[in-house]
Amino acid sequence: MKPWPAIFIACLLTGCAHFEPKPLSPEKSAAQFDARRLDDPGLKKFLAQNLGHELTDWPLEKWDLNALTLAAFYFHPDLEVARAQWRVAEAGARTAGARRNPSVSVSPGYDSGIPGNFSPWLIPVTFDVPIETAGKRGKRIAEAEKISESARWSFVTAAWLVRSNVRGSLLDFQMAGRHAALLQNQFAAQEEIVKLLQQRLDAGAISRLELTTAQIAMNKSQLDLSAAQAKRAEAHSRLASALGVSLAALDGVNPEFDFSANVPDALTSADARGIALRGRADILGALADYAAAEADLRLQVAKQYPDLHLGPAYIWNNGSAGDSAWSLGLTLELPILDQNQGPIGEAEARCRLAAAKFVALQAQVIGAIDRGVAGLAAARKQLQTGGAVFDAAERQQKSVAAQVQAGAAERLDLISAEIELNFVRLAQLDGEAQLQSTVGALEDALQSPADVIAAIQKISTENPNPSSK
Repeated sequence: MKPWPAIFIACLLTGCAHFEPKPLSPEKSAAQFDARRLDDPGLKKFLAQNLGHELTDWPLEKWDLNALTLAAFYFHPDLEVARAQWRVAEAGARTAGARRNPSVSVSPGYDSGIPGNFSPWLIPVTFDVPIETAGKRGKRIAEAEKISESARWSFVTAAWLVRSNVRGSLLDFQMAGRHAALLQNQFAAQEEIVKLLQQRLDAGAISRLELTTAQIAMNKSQLDLSAAQAKRAEAHSRLASALGVSLAALDGVNPEFDFSANVPDALTSADARGIALRGRADILGALADYAAAEADLRLQVAKQYPDLHLGPAYIWNNGSAGDSAWSLGLTLELPILDQNQGPIGEAEARCRLAAAKFVALQAQVIGAIDRGVAGLAAARKQLQTGGAVFDAAERQQKSVAAQVQAGAAERLDLISAEIELNFVRLAQLDGEAQLQSTVGALEDALQSPADVIAAIQKISTENPNPSSK
């Protein structure tokens, strides 16, 4: 027996994929998550690659928004989910480009009535060679490529959401810390006022009501301080979650938000719309979804035309009758009862749905931009007004301090003026928080600055963190 058939089958099998089980271990993945730290050597390398310079001090003494964003890109599991979905879409593109395999069928027959034949066996061999018509394969590839493009933009959108959550939680953490520090000063000042008033009450110089009023104000400050400290702890936990690490990973880490940076110049809504509608990942993804729906419609229209099947056959007669024969078959489905109208109607409906989703998303983005531009202008104005009030309160405090120095006013008057100034500082701090919140909302609406998008594009292909694969 010749070995060629066995060799041919062996060659086919060597090209086949083989399954390798990779079971998940909840305990192992949880331990890997808990082991994440911001002093990770892999994170250091990743930061150096994206910051464009070597890090001489490691771990970093201060972690600003840029460094924390890159840390989130390194650690956050949502990005690997989006990346995996992208890979699924890319695999679909390869599937769409695959050509249909021919097939062969062997159907031995037995005919004992053939005269003069020493063997009654007949062995017909039939081949089936499918031939796609109307360019279906190209249309299928075009649809799959658009689906893959949409998945790529979904990854960029997921990465931007990670950055947005880092910025928001970092801002909340810093504002809660500054708020708590001011309230600590407020509480200390009001505590001193209570002591001074207690001395006056003991001397019979004031009524009990004045002391009680001061004690109530002191207790309120203490409650506000406790609330601010709790808010800071909550923001600290949310920052860890935004980075994709456990809270313990932030022990000894000094996050810092630069309140003087990333405040854009005044924009008109028209300018902002132009920036967003040309560059927002979800807008571009929605356009890719619509293009994929149109490609599917083209494919379904092409499926009205049936494919061809060539069926050459050979019948081998193992006898002496000499009637072995060749034949050439051609199969064509007759589109009489169904012209693929159902799938065409579904594809048309999906096109309309994709178009409606794009228009709705565009309206949502335009609304967010208009709110962001208006909110930024209002926050700037509020901060300017607060600055004028702060200057007036500061002058008043300095004036009272000078009077105390000259003996024209008492210590109690100076503490009261400092408390008033501290109230204004708290209001000014709220104004700064409002300004930075509107800046963040506008950045989310525009998906800008561009350097963040550049970093996202750079990390999009492969997960930089090998421990999360």
